[in-house]
Amino acid sequence: MKNRSTVTFFHLIFCCTCMVLAGCSSDDSGGGSDIPTIRFWHFWSEPSQKEALAAVILQYQQKYQVKVELTELSWNDGKAKLQAAFNSGNPPDVVELGSDWIAQFSSAGVLTQLSSNPTEVGRFINFSMAPGMWGNKAYAYPWIVDTRVLYVNNDLLKGAGWNSEIRTLDDLLNASKKVHEVGGFGYGANGADAHRLYKKVLPLMWTMGGSVFDAQGRPAINSPENVKAFTMMLDLARTGFIETQRQLDASFLQGKLAFWISGSWILDKLNANKKLDYSVLEIPGSDGKPGISFMGGEYLAVSAASKNQHRATQFVQFMTSGEQALSFCKKVSEAGFPADTSQYMNAELIRTPAKKVFAQQLKNAKMTPVHPRWLDIEEVIEDAAVRVLLGDKSPQDALNDAQHEVLEIVDAK
Repeated sequence: MKNRSTVTFFHLIFCCTCMVLAGCSSDDSGGGSDIPTIRFWHFWSEPSQKEALAAVILQYQQKYQVKVELTELSWNDGKAKLQAAFNSGNPPDVVELGSDWIAQFSSAGVLTQLSSNPTEVGRFINFSMAPGMWGNKAYAYPWIVDTRVLYVNNDLLKGAGWNSEIRTLDDLLNASKKVHEVGGFGYGANGADAHRLYKKVLPLMWTMGGSVFDAQGRPAINSPENVKAFTMMLDLARTGFIETQRQLDASFLQGKLAFWISGSWILDKLNANKKLDYSVLEIPGSDGKPGISFMGGEYLAVSAASKNQHRATQFVQFMTSGEQALSFCKKVSEAGFPADTSQYMNAELIRTPAKKVFAQQLKNAKMTPVHPRWLDIEEVIEDAAVRVLLGDKSPQDALNDAQHEVLEIVDAK
């Protein structure tokens, strides 16, 4: 198995640590004020996102007389900065974590154990709590959840003479072929794109009846169902082109793609393009069963090293409450839906046909397996997909290799 460059909590990256410490040099005392301060690191850096986040946090500050010091992270290097901060012993009080990151942090003992009281954790959507748990204890609470759906360019379908519904993956493939036959691009295939490609691969595996692990918890990467899924991935890719998610989002917005699976972050731009006739569908199914999409979520956790445990925990409870999560989601369309069941299906969030499809798709969506080495496993799956898409390996051979690598990862001491 090839060596991997995964950063662990026991391996410091000097340059990242320096950047983190430089960004945390402000006085925790609030500049001499008697008002207590907690530090919150997050990933909402767009102007409209920052404004919406600030509005919610302002309510917390006014209610509890606590100052919240914000630091923006990017998805490209935010995880490395968080790891460096934990390694340095100077992490923020509260951190935002993606659903597939939490196990690595909670298993390393750097997060504070939160209440697992049924009244507390029971307010969240059932499937959303799993990533926040480790050893049957809660270490992060879900804040917001969202999924991905199938975007359809209706004009390209009409131009190709396709007038039938898209209900199954076979329908999707046949319609994509029709578009390709008349000189268009049928399906947008996500190529080499770290931490994004697997979100397109797993839904195919799940929809075809496959999984990453079997019922006993052992790797099942090269199962017949997963081979079938990788074959479908390759067949779909041949009807269009292979690119990164960002470039495929742009291509669909420009009217160049007939089909593309993406998230709600492109809805505002799509609606601003009055010339583009598009529709939104749930992920097509297989063998009489509905299609299963990828579901992600944003989680809030408290650093075990925080000296403000009470206020940090209070902040997490405030932010993840249905009322506050709803306030944020109403202002940031790409945020998705509150994980708190009291506001999960709020009428204001599903007032448009497209958002209703997202809400419906969440009923048939899954999160990644909870495993402390998930990011390594994710990389193996993405590498296998790239080999297949580039024609370097057949689906069976690529998945056989991946199975061997994942077995080594999970068996490593």
